[in-house]
Amino acid sequence: MTPKLVDIRQARTSLKVEHGHTILDAALAAGIPYPHGCRSGRCGSCKSRLIEGEVELLQHSRFALTEDEKADGLILACRAVPQTDAAVAWLGSDDDDAVETPRQIQTVVTGLEDLTHDIKLVRLASSDGEPLLFSAGQYAQVGFDGMPSRSYSMANRHGDDSLEFHVRRVPGGVASQHVHDALKIGDRARLEFPLGSSYLRQHHSGPILCVAGGSGLAPIKSIVETALAHGMKQPIHVYFGARTERDLYLVDHFRSLAGRHPTLSFTPVLSEAATQGYRRGFVTQAIVEDLADFDGWKAYVAGPPAMVDATMEAVFARGLQSDDMHADVFFTPDTST
Repeated sequence: MTPKLVDIRQARTSLKVEHGHTILDAALAAGIPYPHGCRSGRCGSCKSRLIEGEVELLQHSRFALTEDEKADGLILACRAVPQTDAAVAWLGSDDDDAVETPRQIQTVVTGLEDLTHDIKLVRLASSDGEPLLFSAGQYAQVGFDGMPSRSYSMANRHGDDSLEFHVRRVPGGVASQHVHDALKIGDRARLEFPLGSSYLRQHHSGPILCVAGGSGLAPIKSIVETALAHGMKQPIHVYFGARTERDLYLVDHFRSLAGRHPTLSFTPVLSEAATQGYRRGFVTQAIVEDLADFDGWKAYVAGPPAMVDATMEAVFARGLQSDDMHADVFFTPDTST
């Protein structure tokens, strides 16, 4: 069938979108830094206004795009398949000017450390000393020599001389098993970086909720450390969900931060077994037990799909506005590639 022509207003360009492809797919393939996060209709990061034309919206979360928003002419670019020629504009924010344009860089492994039984810290430095600029909460597509690229979130602060990643071992996963079993200091890695729109909004002055599951603690660590370093004074509530105590990491680090910053609270929650000092249950249960009203808050959520969906449902039911949700969904990749 004939491709549809889609005018992307901020990019000042029109793209041909092949039959069955989404607007976001076409934009990213053309190198346009279209705001996005999960690419699955869950997070709302690619929410856009449909100015002209018609699109088919594929299945998506009702939290990422409500019926009222659809009636108001909004779409999700990652779920929008053009049915006619169209024009769209992504929704901006006060922090858009601070976001770096994605680029390709070459890096070298400078640090490796086991954080848990299945999460390894990997530190990468630029091969040519190029500044490593990004917004807290963003991620990179990382390809180690001979391995397929995977998405990993930066865990350090903007401006450091290296990038910190937390890589979870995926059973049967080609890339993650290489990282855990074979990667060594001095190995090379190629990066497409920085990516993602679930980054810290530094113009926001209201309370902040941060929720992490597993290695989703990486972008949350970056967001929290950056907010504190930049003097953001509002309350920051961090909840870290894991199965058992051996799945937790950086607990002492966050407790130390909370001890030095009265505005920060840190709550680890264990779903399967809890020893003294830890909450028991699902992380969303702890959140709704502690906090009743999220109107005026920002929420940053990173982790597996079920945790992200449950958190979104809980906080939206308690007043969070859809534009104040910034979600990074950690999908398990297809281990065959």
